Amino acid sequence: MKSKVPGMTFSPEPLAVRFDADSFWVDLDDGRTLGVPLAWFPRLVHATPEQRAAVCLSRDGLHWDEIDEDTSVAGLRAGKGDQTRPAKAAARRRTLTKTTK
Repeated sequence: MKSKVPGMTFSPEPLAVRFDADSFWVDLDDGRTLGVPLAWFPRLVHATPEQRAAVCLSRDGLHWDEIDEDTSVAGLRAGKGDQTRPAKAAARRRTLTKTTK
C-alpha cells in the first residue's frame, strides 16, 4: 500500500482473523485475504480455540497476549512464520499431536 508521504510504504492493516483445521486467514483492509499455515506458528497450533480468538489486531500486525505470539502483516506476506524455531519441527510436532489424540 502506498503512503501519501513520498518514499514511504505501509503494509495493509488486518481487519479480521479466522481459523480452520490447518490454517488461519487474515482479511486485510486492501481487500486481500492471506492464508497462513498454522504449522508456521507452534504457539497457535497448541493454543485453544479461545486463545486463538483472543487476537489483538493493529496497524503493526497480530498479537496473542496469552500465548505470547506476535506477527506482522509484512512478515506474513513475506512467508515468514515463527522465527523462534524451525518450521519443520513445528510441522512435525503438529503431526505427532494429531496422531496421538
